[in-house]
Amino acid sequence: MESPQFMDQLAQITNLALVWVGFGTLVGLLAKAIMPGKDPGGAVATLAMGVVGTIIGCGVVSYFWQGHIVSPISPLGFCVATAGAFVLLFFYKLLGGYYFKEDEGPLVPRKKFFSRGRRPASTVVYEDSH
Repeated sequence: MESPQFMDQLAQITNLALVWVGFGTLVGLLAKAIMPGKDPGGAVATLAMGVVGTIIGCGVVSYFWQGHIVSPISPLGFCVATAGAFVLLFFYKLLGGYYFKEDEGPLVPRKKFFSRGRRPASTVVYEDSH
């Protein structure tokens, strides 16, 4: 037989996990909406980025503001969680090559794999001369 204390603790942990996932999703979507340009990742990446950004943002404020625990449910928590997710998305895009390409410089747009445009003007034709 399970004790009532265990069931209460399990309910609190489940509630806390659902709050973090819910606010993490909202924070991830907001950070992607604020960040200019095309964003990498799908739904799971957005959720993970929002949850980790919430942990980073609320953790940093709680660390520097001694004695206060910042919850993502509060307005301050939502703002710093969005800032944390925004910073996380920025570094994800930076390290993923969305801003810089090696040996080509900054802000180079990626070429589409399947383009429907015309051929490049600099086509080279090699002829075999015997």
